[in-house]
Amino acid sequence: MRNKIDHFAIGADTLDQGIAAMAQALGVEVPRGGKHEAMSTHNCVMQAGNESFFELIAIDPEAPADPGRPRWFTLDEPATQARLAERPRALCWVVGTDDLDGVLAASPVDLGEVVLFTRGDRSWRLTVPRDGSLPMGGLLPAFIEWSPGPHPSTGQQDLGVTLEQVQLSHPDPDALTKMLEALNVDHLADVQEGPAALSFALNTPKGSVILD
Repeated sequence: MRNKIDHFAIGADTLDQGIAAMAQALGVEVPRGGKHEAMSTHNCVMQAGNESFFELIAIDPEAPADPGRPRWFTLDEPATQARLAERPRALCWVVGTDDLDGVLAASPVDLGEVVLFTRGDRSWRLTVPRDGSLPMGGLLPAFIEWSPGPHPSTGQQDLGVTLEQVQLSHPDPDALTKMLEALNVDHLADVQEGPAALSFALNTPKGSVILD
């Protein structure tokens, strides 16, 4: 089973808010991406090194207000919406795998159902909890399996931003590490003791930046 960081998501109240905030923090304007019709969300994306990408995501005001299921990444939760109204926040990290069914079988926690998404000639299977929550509040990753073909990041702009490290903190770091080990992703994140939190350490045109 080959697991690697596929992408990571920064949530925003609106894409315009997120684009402006990222321009100030990172020194680049994240290009607009596409729409997720099944979730009534849209995004901006750019390369983040090692065939991974940076995703800025927000509720799409032009899409149906009710997509028929809770949106992913807790975007429907009032607490998340209140936090994003203040500023963009780190929401989720996503691990790419070539054996999604194996990941689910080995997981010590419920990662959610597997949802099939399509855009153009590409498709992907992604773990999405039915209630729109995030496993352990986003400390555990979502998992994605792409259809055959080049990784989507290869078609995105390289603006000089690379992911250096996924950073996790938890009051019981040993317990969190054991969960990550069971998922075969413990090598993909740094775990420290502290209040539960997710952040991304980036190398950018403005130097080292941590987004939380």
